[in-house]
Amino acid sequence: MCSLFLMMEAVLLKLFVFLVQYLGGPAVGDIRSRCLRLSDQSTSEARAVRILLGHRLPLDPQRAKSEWYDIVEGSHDLWQGVSKPYRETIRAFLAYFQDQILRRSDELFCFSNGSIGNFFFAGARLFFQSLDAAIFLFSRVSEIPAESLVLPVISTNERLTLGCELLDGTVIRGQNEISHPTHGSMQPIDKEASSAPALPSRIKRIFYMSSEGSNLLHEVFPNVNPTVLEQLRSVDCIIFAMGSLFTSICPSLVLLGVGETISSRTCPKVLLLNGTHDRETSGFDASCFVTAITDALNRTYGNPHNCLKNPPNKYINTLLVPKNGQIHVDIERLASQGIFNVVTVDSIHDPKGGVLFDPKSLIQALSNLLMDT
Repeated sequence: MCSLFLMMEAVLLKLFVFLVQYLGGPAVGDIRSRCLRLSDQSTSEARAVRILLGHRLPLDPQRAKSEWYDIVEGSHDLWQGVSKPYRETIRAFLAYFQDQILRRSDELFCFSNGSIGNFFFAGARLFFQSLDAAIFLFSRVSEIPAESLVLPVISTNERLTLGCELLDGTVIRGQNEISHPTHGSMQPIDKEASSAPALPSRIKRIFYMSSEGSNLLHEVFPNVNPTVLEQLRSVDCIIFAMGSLFTSICPSLVLLGVGETISSRTCPKVLLLNGTHDRETSGFDASCFVTAITDALNRTYGNPHNCLKNPPNKYINTLLVPKNGQIHVDIERLASQGIFNVVTVDSIHDPKGGVLFDPKSLIQALSNLLMDT
């Protein structure tokens, strides 16, 4: 079933500040996360590799550095259950990452709360000078099923960051500052909506900017990965997945060519509605999610020469809603947007994630949708 869908998430852009500042290129955390979610868990070794690449170092900088060296040297308990071929492959790229850090002796790298999977991914990207090659290697090491495909929406070694413009004209730089600001604290990012102060105004648009930029004058326009457009033209169903609307979904949509391609398709185009609000979507109804996605794909607030005028139902024709979710489903407003197929799906409650789709029920709902087309 995985080959039938393209999940439109920004698998590129949540910024891990130290990696980007020190080594350049795109942040890799979302790609690593998607790869690990798809990774094989059928054997004890596969599970051991997943645990290793999903591990985060301690928050305390000294403890983090000490544990990092134990991992690179191969003496850490996390290596138990990992065979020598896998061990040496992973260690080689962790060591290369460490070497690149040491070459920048004028800067102090902090390993605090660092992800081993991110460091492995960054080492592979630096070695190959290719994000696609790094994804290929990570996919093989984590044994992602052959029918699954993880793609970066842009493929570049340039330093980029996310920016957002609020309705009141405020510009915020950086994904974490948009969704989970820490105000310079070394505490781990808390993604619960209640943990972050409300935005002073709703988000108007999301855009890319140079990593050194701080305002709209530093907006940049990277090219979309052509393989993403190829997949969009051929898949049987396009799904806008759950996640942070403006910092995980919309960055994939604002690139030139994405709106044009999705609007041209007649296949099911499904929005999986979030089960809970977050800082980015406080007070949103379901139709607000649809409007935000439509504006991103139309590039409504960007360069007027590149704007599209497509209605919402050219991009979304089905809405799947988790049962007992927090987001109000305003049926009449959705109908005015041309969206009439609204399906409620059984949900589960996760202590950290809140209301989520029940996986089996979600798969069944998507299967039913495809069989009806």
